[in-house]
Amino acid sequence: MELSEMQALARRVRSKYAAMETARYGREWTDEEIMLGFLGDVGDLAKLVQGKAGVRPRDDLDEALAHELADCLWCVFTLADSYGVDLEAAFTSTMAELDGILAAEDTTT
Repeated sequence: MELSEMQALARRVRSKYAAMETARYGREWTDEEIMLGFLGDVGDLAKLVQGKAGVRPRDDLDEALAHELADCLWCVFTLADSYGVDLEAAFTSTMAELDGILAAEDTTT
């Protein structure tokens, strides 16, 4: 799946969540509330990473880790969409910048 397809899928899922939130709470979650949910997902991810390191083991560790990584990615897509960030362009330029910094630091060549 291409990044643009992933973004479109994340947008569709967000739209369904927004409808559910409106029905349940009378309004959609704010960007701040989505960010707080993301922080919770990152905390869950941290526990699963501990599980991979032998701490906090569980039977479904690999599946749970994959699920939580996907949840976190969905939050990143959703926040980027909300703030008008072109993730593909931002990722490409950020990686190029970091690659340049690391290349300048490389003393092995």
